[in-house]
Amino acid sequence: MEFLDEELQRYAEDHTSAESELLHKVNRQTHLQVLKPRMLSGHLQGRLLAMFSQMIRPKQILEVGTYTGYSALCLAEGLQPGGTLHTIDKNEELEDRVLGYFKEAGLEDSIKLHIGNALKIIPSLDTAFDLVFLDADKINYANYYDLVFDKVAPGGYIIADNVLWSGKVLEKYRKKLDEDTAAVIAFNKKIHDDTRVENILLPVRDGLLVARKL
Repeated sequence: MEFLDEELQRYAEDHTSAESELLHKVNRQTHLQVLKPRMLSGHLQGRLLAMFSQMIRPKQILEVGTYTGYSALCLAEGLQPGGTLHTIDKNEELEDRVLGYFKEAGLEDSIKLHIGNALKIIPSLDTAFDLVFLDADKINYANYYDLVFDKVAPGGYIIADNVLWSGKVLEKYRKKLDEDTAAVIAFNKKIHDDTRVENILLPVRDGLLVARKL
């Protein structure tokens, strides 16, 4: 996942607006108390997601993959008054922690946490989304994209995380083509070939693919 020289990465973070106290707390507690803390968006990517949301000013946001709520809190920074962020995760063990962070942020009425299978939950959401963030299991990225596409308003955005997959999208950085890597490669091609969107792949952290629905 570490593509930049460590000093350059630190320089970029040092010249990026700081995390809020709550985001710093979520970041630190996740690394100290939760398994697989690399799944957290973190400072630099979090500020980028917040910036995207503030530019788009979405009324409705969908996030697939909540983890400990860091990215949801970042995305919520750009919500219009009265807007809603729906976030889906299958890990019920993190539910109380995540809801606690949302309450601490004063967003318990703006962020709705859904615990369960996103493939079943997404079709049940009768909402037109302005912004979608995919950050869940890579095997189903293409399925999530297909399920959300018609729910995205024209001019709306779909952002997918981990699209460089620690560099394994390139053959020289992988030992074998495992199922997850194959899924990420296929997903990236699917979006790039989709004439219904325009897209850009940003080499930020583990890669962000941003697609705007035409």
